[in-house]
Amino acid sequence: MEEIKLDNWQKRSADHSKQYRQFLQKADKNKVLKRLPALHDEAFEKINCLDCAACCKNYSPRFKTPDLKRISKHLKLKEGEFIEKYLRLDEDGDFVVKASPCPFLGADNYCSIYEVRPSDCERFPYTNEDVLLKRPQITQKNASFCAAVYYVLEKLMTVK
Repeated sequence: MEEIKLDNWQKRSADHSKQYRQFLQKADKNKVLKRLPALHDEAFEKINCLDCAACCKNYSPRFKTPDLKRISKHLKLKEGEFIEKYLRLDEDGDFVVKASPCPFLGADNYCSIYEVRPSDCERFPYTNEDVLLKRPQITQKNASFCAAVYYVLEKLMTVK
């Protein structure tokens, strides 16, 4: 199987954006879903999120009700205080962090609330679940800043 190069991956990802869109539209969902768990694991054997943390530096997860309850309890804040201090409502009506980078991201790229992080963070970059296919625009956006998404898409496209 072809080895995926990770040097200069951002440029290659941008160059392949149209191919990703076409692939995601036409992909055999069952075949792809079968391959995702192994490709996800393979990607994270090669990629260390702590080297990058671009997701935490540039984007915000949605903070859903269970996340709000769990995180505010962990921080020993009332939910309202937690929301007022850290979050805002976005155009979709979801709670997101007020500013980037995420206030819980340390200089060492470690998350200070990792054990109780939002479910969106826990699931990101969705390379082992059907979101990869169900939300192709999100997948393409994620491929532009996440080496793991780039890696998985490249691997999926090398085998028809």
